[in-house]
Amino acid sequence: MPKLVLKAGSRPPWVGLAAAVWVQIAAGNSYNFPLFSSEIKSVMGYNQQQITILGVANDIGESVGILPGIACNKFPPWSLLLVGTVLCFFGYGVLWLSVSQTVENLPYWLLWIALCIATNSNAWFGTAVLVTNMRNFPLSRGTVAGILKGYIGLSAAVYTVIYGTVLNSSSSKLLLFLAIGLPVLCLALMYFIRACTPASGEDSSEHVHFLFTQVAIMVILLMAPLAIPVKMTLFPAKKLSSAVNSSDNLVQGEGVATQTSPLLTPSSSATYLGSFYENEEASDVETLLAVGEGAIKKKRRPPRRGEDFKLREALVKADFWLLWFSYFLAVGTGVTVLNNLAQIGIALGVDDTTLLLSLFSFCNFVGRLGSGVVSEHFVRSSTLPRTFWMICAHLFMIVSFLLYALGLSGTLYVATALLGICYGVQYSIMVPTASEIFGLRNFGIIYNSMALGNPIGAVLFSALLAGYIYDTEAAKQGSSTCLGPNCFRLTFLILAGLSGLGTIVSIILTIRVRPVYQMLYAGGSFRHPQSSNH
Repeated sequence: MPKLVLKAGSRPPWVGLAAAVWVQIAAGNSYNFPLFSSEIKSVMGYNQQQITILGVANDIGESVGILPGIACNKFPPWSLLLVGTVLCFFGYGVLWLSVSQTVENLPYWLLWIALCIATNSNAWFGTAVLVTNMRNFPLSRGTVAGILKGYIGLSAAVYTVIYGTVLNSSSSKLLLFLAIGLPVLCLALMYFIRACTPASGEDSSEHVHFLFTQVAIMVILLMAPLAIPVKMTLFPAKKLSSAVNSSDNLVQGEGVATQTSPLLTPSSSATYLGSFYENEEASDVETLLAVGEGAIKKKRRPPRRGEDFKLREALVKADFWLLWFSYFLAVGTGVTVLNNLAQIGIALGVDDTTLLLSLFSFCNFVGRLGSGVVSEHFVRSSTLPRTFWMICAHLFMIVSFLLYALGLSGTLYVATALLGICYGVQYSIMVPTASEIFGLRNFGIIYNSMALGNPIGAVLFSALLAGYIYDTEAAKQGSSTCLGPNCFRLTFLILAGLSGLGTIVSIILTIRVRPVYQMLYAGGSFRHPQSSNH
């Protein structure tokens, strides 16, 4: 049987991207916690601090992705999706048994573990599709990250509509849908999520296709990505890059080849990177001569920023921790509001809190998609580091938290919309930034290490801070439910201060990485740095 040949930039990567959009909707299932948390509180008789600790389990499961980060370099994407479906089925299945009272009086610790397992499916779903598509489109990382992360943000609105219309606002029906419907969806799509060989150089048609995607998304949100493979099938591009073998050859070939990571091979433009590495060229030549003469043993030099780092190499870099703390202070404060959004609405007299979740979700989607597009434009046109937009997001988050602290019904929706946009920006910017500073080879585990900022922030700011303050105020009112602006006012003021600290950290990071972006995007498009001999 002849080997299949995949032309760079042809249909399969786009089909995989379209399928990834739907998997990302499934990967946003953790956003459903505000929809069923009140029912758990009522059925099980929990107080608010117990509910916020369950929210921590929700965030831990969603964000602890070290195992899928390691697995994405060793196993095909479909295997990660399969693990995610199993976790989703069993985790939400146990929660459904409890909320529907099919099995009564399940212990608190079991529900905590079940919720952690259920939302850990997000890490497996998200890692599989994000890493695969970032590698399939390495020259459009910001745009791809914005699209895929955007649909995770939009997923809460999708689930809210399903919850309110199809499921008649029933928490037990929602949990049953999550336990059965999402695994079926991911099983149906796992065939299309696969690694493909990307274009070896800058491809203008790729930017045209992404522009087409972004415009279409604004018109028909969930159906837009499916229009790309249809468009490319009916109107194939006349000019394609040279043919190269795809990763499918590894399976359909003669069985003797092993994967050589063609996605990560440095491009020929590396010879034109200018003076960024000039100071080290002489020593490199001398080292090579010495190795050739047998005078010294060849050692792998440490990678430079922009090259491929291993996790242990990234952990000793200041840039890693600056990015981690900036992200931690952003998502940790944001998820505190998200986990308590239903209680915040009730405290301020909102009758239908699902409207708040839908508003947050849509604005989260806008922030994720928009920041990917905007950051991609400015990084190419003026080599502006993507982290500049993290600074802007932190500043607007301060404004949002202060609006929340006012406790006025008129500012509640404005604050929620603003926070949703900023929360989405922080998520979407972190992803391509980590890949540009530390490379794509070990991106899966580095990305998931960054994502640990989410559950750690949830523990510190949601469970220990917001939950404690809420229960203290509720005790003053002699009830388990707190009403009035004082329920969360102190929490919001503290969160505003933390966002101010995040602004400072982001400024320092932006100053440090500016030379990296000037090197990577000096010619108006991404250039692979010199190899570090991995």
